[in-house]
Amino acid sequence: MTWKRNIILLLLIALAPLSCKKIRQLPPEPVISFTGFSMFDSTDILGNTHKAGILEFYFEDGDGDLGLLQPDPELSNPDTTNLTFYLYKKENGSYSTPDDTLGYRIPYMERTGQNQILQGTIRISFLYIGYNESDTLFYEFFIEDRAGNLSNTCETCEIVFSGEGGCLEEESV
Repeated sequence: MTWKRNIILLLLIALAPLSCKKIRQLPPEPVISFTGFSMFDSTDILGNTHKAGILEFYFEDGDGDLGLLQPDPELSNPDTTNLTFYLYKKENGSYSTPDDTLGYRIPYMERTGQNQILQGTIRISFLYIGYNESDTLFYEFFIEDRAGNLSNTCETCEIVFSGEGGCLEEESV
């Protein structure tokens, strides 16, 4: 009987290190990577057709402080955006300085437990009104966490308005 108990005890001791998984560590600055953009035709509620697109990117934040709460109207200058896009439009064969700056809000996210890493995919929809079939553009974008840490800056692929389509990260600018 004791030899069975000794074997079970020996197995438990041998398997114990396998049950303890080391917590993955990442820096507190968020990291992003462009994964794709898809362009398609869309119709609004009035029946007007427009071009639309969905940009997709992957993110990781080591200390899990990504996203903003809804702004407090009592504050005079609340943080309202934490995802910034610079729009570059091609004119005469080359890209000029950013044509437009767009700001979005990533909703508040929080992890509980020891592992504070946040990671996932974010998809942003764009509706293009007033663009021509010959237009081509791309975006640069970055995110900011609640501590003010900025991510790396990513670029999309060239977005061509002549037809439906898209691109993946291998085709980026």
